[in-house]
Amino acid sequence: MTEKRFMAGNEAIAEAAVQAGCRYYFGYPITPQNEIGEYMAWRLPEVGGVFLQAESEIAAIYMVFGAAGAGARVMTSSSGPGISLMQEGISYIAAAELPCVLVNMMRGGPGLGGIHPSQSDYFQATKGGGHGDYHMLVLAPSTGQEAASLTMLAFDLADKYRNPVMILGDGNIGQMMEPVEFKPPEEAFVAPKKDWTITGTPGRKRNLIKTLYLDPVILEKRNLAIASKLREAVKNEVHFESFMTDDADIVIAAYGTVARIAKTAIKILREKGFKVGLLRPISLYPFPYQPFSQMTERVKSFLVIEMSMGQMIEDVRLAICGKSKIHFYGRVGGMVPSYEEIVGEVEKIAKEAR
Repeated sequence: MTEKRFMAGNEAIAEAAVQAGCRYYFGYPITPQNEIGEYMAWRLPEVGGVFLQAESEIAAIYMVFGAAGAGARVMTSSSGPGISLMQEGISYIAAAELPCVLVNMMRGGPGLGGIHPSQSDYFQATKGGGHGDYHMLVLAPSTGQEAASLTMLAFDLADKYRNPVMILGDGNIGQMMEPVEFKPPEEAFVAPKKDWTITGTPGRKRNLIKTLYLDPVILEKRNLAIASKLREAVKNEVHFESFMTDDADIVIAAYGTVARIAKTAIKILREKGFKVGLLRPISLYPFPYQPFSQMTERVKSFLVIEMSMGQMIEDVRLAICGKSKIHFYGRVGGMVPSYEEIVGEVEKIAKEAR
């Protein structure tokens, strides 16, 4: 039997991490993700793990680097400004090909901004963020259950591709409480074998983890190797949800919290006779370009809705490649679009198309 608990999204992520074999958490407090660290502070010692509140986000990410290099399943979490401070370390982790999971519960910005939910860190998450040629894999939950299941998937993907994986949520996802189911103990995590770690074990070839390559020939090979595994991820790790798109001539593109609100708007619009659906990216990197592209054969208009000035819309534009009209509606600064606003935007698009 599965175990069902009523918990906040942040708590669901933390418990899922523990059940996925995470035994090390290093972080620094920042709203709206503090419940993750709070949960880990008491939960990890129960399973023989280690929680440590670092002196800063910069310190935390390099602790993650060290634990990952030693072969542990390790996680950190933060929000906008804290993730910015981690960017150098994330680039180092990607360059060293180390697996780890990072959580960003986005808040309003830019700058220190505010503690209310936002989606304005999309570019930072999906386009690298730090210096150099690399990408994180990025997963965006829209429910508490997905927050848990995608966290478990994130640890598996991190190990599979030896690459940092980010869970990209927002204050609503982190704070909202919902029923969440977890696997029974007999289906719990089994540690994968890692022959590349710096464990100090005698009797094997010496392992070395580094990111500095002064010979450009060697550095180019390292970059090409990283790019090659990311191409494999692009082939195999695209995740998305289609909702009422089979006959839709208007498709809403949204992720996370906004996608939930869009579903309510779509049900209302359907009752009014509008053929509208939702295509929700779950993996933001790799982005579901092909599903969007395939819809252009029959979909007249796409409406991209974000809690930002428009960031995911750039990927939607690339996918659609001018074959359908694209409209945008955004709220920023911690403001959340209502289903009434979305209904109104779709009605305007339908009226213009007549």
